[in-house]
Amino acid sequence: MSTLLPAFGGVGFTLIAFVMCLSIIVFIHEYGHYIVGRWCGIHAEVFSIGFGPVLFARVDRRGTVWQVAAIPLGGYVRFKGDKGAASDADTSALDDMDAAERRSTMHGAPLWARASTVAAGPIFNFILSLILFFGLSISQGVTKNPLTVGQVYDVPQVSEVQVGDILKRVGSIDVPADGEFSDFFSAIRENPDGPIIDYVVERNGLDVVVQGPAMDLARISSLIPRSTAIEAGLKVGDVITHVNGDPINYFSDLKAAVEGSNGAPLSLMVYRAGETLDFDLQPKKVEEQNDQGGYDVFWRIGIISTLYAFEPESEAIGVSEAAQNAARTTYSVMKASITGLVDVVSGAISSCNLSGPIGIAETSGQMARQGGDSLIWFIAVLSTAVGLINLFPIPVLDGGHLVFHSYEAVTGRPPNLRVMNAMMMAGLAIVLSFMMFALFNDVFCP
Repeated sequence: MSTLLPAFGGVGFTLIAFVMCLSIIVFIHEYGHYIVGRWCGIHAEVFSIGFGPVLFARVDRRGTVWQVAAIPLGGYVRFKGDKGAASDADTSALDDMDAAERRSTMHGAPLWARASTVAAGPIFNFILSLILFFGLSISQGVTKNPLTVGQVYDVPQVSEVQVGDILKRVGSIDVPADGEFSDFFSAIRENPDGPIIDYVVERNGLDVVVQGPAMDLARISSLIPRSTAIEAGLKVGDVITHVNGDPINYFSDLKAAVEGSNGAPLSLMVYRAGETLDFDLQPKKVEEQNDQGGYDVFWRIGIISTLYAFEPESEAIGVSEAAQNAARTTYSVMKASITGLVDVVSGAISSCNLSGPIGIAETSGQMARQGGDSLIWFIAVLSTAVGLINLFPIPVLDGGHLVFHSYEAVTGRPPNLRVMNAMMMAGLAIVLSFMMFALFNDVFCP
């Protein structure tokens, strides 16, 4: 029985993280529909997080029922005049309303009000992403210039570097005084010294020479969700010292060993908090986009390392720069999502790159274990993806409703009700098929 507890705890933690992430995103999406609908004079009868049996409900002063239901895989706002969660019209109820009452329904409101209410859900998802990416930029800041040691990592190598040291020279490479570190990092990658190197640092106003580990250390700074590294039990802060008995002095050594394995199992020796641990894992094939827009296949174990052998001090970033970073990141996520989906459909990359609810749940738990920043970043990425998917022109999704509204704007009349209902059923079939396909990938893809 005791052997089952860690596994149960892992599953429980994953489910809690998944439900929390999804509930936040769904709440923001549905709140967008609700609040913009309210501003446009459309009354919401029910605001629900989840489907199925109601676990908790309360009625606000406007008569809207706010509820939490048992199946936490989505949510909905049911406006006045709707028959159900899908926003199909309750024609019998609408026929009994006068003009003033019909105006407060989704189906009797002006076209601009209906379109604004529908579009608000995805837009609020994008706003959430922008806010979260902005907050991460503000909280994390940028690397301080001059380059200063903020925290000394626990590594197996001897390190005389101290907190507060200002770096002047790393091995044979001068630290740039202008704060532009890209060329500095490239030089370190191209000219690895070590594994123990000399650092020239300014300490207490004097330049001194101290020894420390190479900058390009094989220390894990983050883990790729659903990777073999996570499955094997590696953690952030681990330093990989050997692969198949061969010493690993730099991250580039590790990368070469993994890529040269051709998928064969690897035995890793890892330093963790003063202990030496052994791990066995097998690299996975990963398709990565190249500069020409195509894809190259690599073997990966799913770890990320920084070039620092210490945590550098950071300094505050300006509001304008943080906002630009947030906008660029949100756009990059949208672009990558569309490109990836197109490439899967076209067959340019494997369909296993699509994940369903199980994959998203696993990712939620693994990102939560890596810390608050990682979880917030994941919520921002997922919120962008949810907003984008909802804009697809598929009936039952917000994008499909916007297509119907566009048709009405051009022709001056709404689509034929029978045709629209048939398209909604077809759209539902498409969405359910896509979800089943993604779930199949979760279960059967390696």
